[in-house]
Amino acid sequence: MNTVILFIIGIPLIEIYLMIKVGSVIGAFNTIFLIFFTAVAGIYFARMGGLSAIKSGVAQLLKNEIPIYELVSGAALAFAALLLIIPGFLTDLVGFFLIMPITRNLIIKNISSKFKKPKNYENIIEGEIEEDNYDEEKNKK
Repeated sequence: MNTVILFIIGIPLIEIYLMIKVGSVIGAFNTIFLIFFTAVAGIYFARMGGLSAIKSGVAQLLKNEIPIYELVSGAALAFAALLLIIPGFLTDLVGFFLIMPITRNLIIKNISSKFKKPKNYENIIEGEIEEDNYDEEKNKK
């Protein structure tokens, strides 16, 4: 809960700070143009990447394979487009990292490695527990 509050407060503060710093260097009009340009360019590239992810997913389905990577990649592209729509330089930077296939693959591999099965998964035995009411029935008699 505290981390979420930190992000909700911290990210806009960083964005405002960066906009003020960039605006003082290149000017207010250029800063607004740069934010608008990155949003439009980022959405365009996210759209192109999303279309390629859909094409790759359809190809996987035609091969009777589950397109898990394509689903995750498509979700990452949708999140990148959202970050690019939000005005700011930090969110634009993260959005562009998610759009580029090289960095997107690295981020997906890094996150997915945390959700892998345990190393000794083969030694786990699944079973069910059933209560034995033998003692209760014996005490009733």
